[in-house]
Amino acid sequence: MIRAFAGSSHRLPPSVGFRPERDPDEPFLRALYSSTREKEMALVDWPDEEKEAFLAMQFEAQHRHYLEHFPEADYLVIEKDGAAVGRIYLHRQSEALRLIDIALLPEARNMGLGGALLKDLLDEGQASGIPVRIHVEKFNPAMRLYLRLGFTTVKELGVYELLEWRPATS
Repeated sequence: MIRAFAGSSHRLPPSVGFRPERDPDEPFLRALYSSTREKEMALVDWPDEEKEAFLAMQFEAQHRHYLEHFPEADYLVIEKDGAAVGRIYLHRQSEALRLIDIALLPEARNMGLGGALLKDLLDEGQASGIPVRIHVEKFNPAMRLYLRLGFTTVKELGVYELLEWRPATS
């Protein structure tokens, strides 16, 4: 299990760690993706089978897109007490750390885990002297957390905003 970003994680409890994504993780990853779309799916009057088919199609499209555009990225499963509770996808480049995706199961949200993960990632950006970037949907509830941590909008892209956090200069 990978313990932390850039060799240190003073914010995460010892029960939290990371490991590379594996093929047997696909059912978990599909369920995780679906959990991030629950509010949207509640707004559409489709039978459950149609919702499931739509979410499966969307998951596949997103997964293919990530692998195609970020083949060198770290695709990590977040574990707490040995159980998968989320995913974090990072693309480390010389000019920036790109947080491709981060998602937690509903029962792991709003407990400080996401904030601790992000702060550790910002520590890595600070230590490397490079910005951290992420595309975020404008209506994503996590937007407040990103802004509170010092991310700013650098570009608007339809329903997404490109956010960037820049390290402090000395």
